[in-house]
Amino acid sequence: MAFPPIREELRGLTPYGAPQLPLDRVPVQLNVNENPYGPSSACVADIAESVAAAALTLNRYPDREFVALRTALAAYLSRDTEAGVTPDQVWAANGSNEVMLQILQAFGGPGRVALSFAPTYSMYPEYARDAMTEWVVGHRAEDFSLDHELARDLIEERRPSVVLLPSPNNPTGTALPPEAVSLLCEAAGNGLVVVDEAYGEFRRAGTPSALALLPRHRNLVVTRTMSKAFALAGARLGYLAADPAICDAIRVVRLPYHLSAVTQATALAALRHGPELLSRVDDLRAERDATVTWLRAQGLDVADSDANFVLFGIFPDRHAVWEGLVERGVLIRETGPDGWLRVSIGTPQEMGSFRQALTQVMEDPS
Repeated sequence: MAFPPIREELRGLTPYGAPQLPLDRVPVQLNVNENPYGPSSACVADIAESVAAAALTLNRYPDREFVALRTALAAYLSRDTEAGVTPDQVWAANGSNEVMLQILQAFGGPGRVALSFAPTYSMYPEYARDAMTEWVVGHRAEDFSLDHELARDLIEERRPSVVLLPSPNNPTGTALPPEAVSLLCEAAGNGLVVVDEAYGEFRRAGTPSALALLPRHRNLVVTRTMSKAFALAGARLGYLAADPAICDAIRVVRLPYHLSAVTQATALAALRHGPELLSRVDDLRAERDATVTWLRAQGLDVADSDANFVLFGIFPDRHAVWEGLVERGVLIRETGPDGWLRVSIGTPQEMGSFRQALTQVMEDPS
């Protein structure tokens, strides 16, 4: 046995991670779908005061059921569904990444299947791998939409215990219609259908949240994050809404006291300032739509986006384009199908720098 005695299927693999380059080299960083607008000064003051209060009790373990936070998250989610969401339907963890991993730990495992449709979030197969769950991937249409009938047929054939459906999809930005979610929930039987709404707050007007379908489908899970719309990526807080029995099952695999008192205090403070933090969402939507229009005017293919990013292409050598942008101080993401690139939506000034740099690269690829 070689040292270290890592699992054979992990040997030689490299850790997940987007490129991180220093700001002094690449001042415009539009590669990881962050919110370019930080928390307001009032929110920062509330977080500081709340964390200071929590610090007085750091000799004690935090509330492992994080009741106050679940109650606040339920109230926030209830805005997107007439039926409302109750605290016992809510679970949270350190980012939606940990939420997803806990779902796979609880409902995946040896002899079970997790399934999604490519192109999709690149971490999904890693969650499945880490939970020793077989990974099965179907495919989307050329416009990145989901063929409902083919998707249903694959689910009925493979009988996954977990189906992962990002909506809006990452990296394409494509949203799922509610009829697709219902169809796949019915096809999955007792398997879970997880609709990952990490970018849900950025969806276009008239695009509903899957939260409205929770009363109809006991096997539906809707996940969210505070990293994007709430401008709280550094705090690491993701959460889900689901049948209480699903939340109870996840408790079996969670680590003890997994949400620190500091994390809970920070998230609660941010939720108290929700309206001001979310006030920038409309600005980012408008900037996204303007970016889509501009990219198409350059003769590029662009995926319709309900997120805070845009997938565009198609380039014979996308890496050369990516490098050309980096040389001009703009960092975006090489992801998705061959030939495509993804740009996060930043401030108007940042997007101006992106447009100028991309124009220069396309005019002089060398």
